[in-house]
Amino acid sequence: MSTSTPAANDPAKTDLPLGTTAPYARMHKWLRRAIFVCLFALVIEGAFTVPALALWYGWPTLSFTEICSELMKVRYSDDTLECEHPYPLSGPPFGGPPEAAGQKTARDDWGIQPKPGWDRIGFRELIQIRDDRVARQEAAQQAPPPR
Repeated sequence: MSTSTPAANDPAKTDLPLGTTAPYARMHKWLRRAIFVCLFALVIEGAFTVPALALWYGWPTLSFTEICSELMKVRYSDDTLECEHPYPLSGPPFGGPPEAAGQKTARDDWGIQPKPGWDRIGFRELIQIRDDRVARQEAAQQAPPPR
């Protein structure tokens, strides 16, 4: 007499991954393949996003720190903001106040869906914005003081 069950003798059912039943085996196989494709696509997309954005904003004319500083100046309408490099380990999110805490210079329209008060930044437009700001600052320094 045999004490084994018919399911134990069926090689198709014993080769299934843990947690998969025979009726759902094909679906799990295709889901696994689709998930791997999506994960690889996300890795590829992530690998090209930062270099593409850096080129868009003005690298190699501007360094990464200058790009960060210019973006903060545009976002908060404050020409005194600078990005810290190297970033302090005690800074947010590990401690200290959040970025731009207490800023009152942003020209955003606040509501249910906030609308930024600045236009979209075009291809390598941060270079022109920085050059214009530097020219304004130099002109202000060279202008004679009012009497």
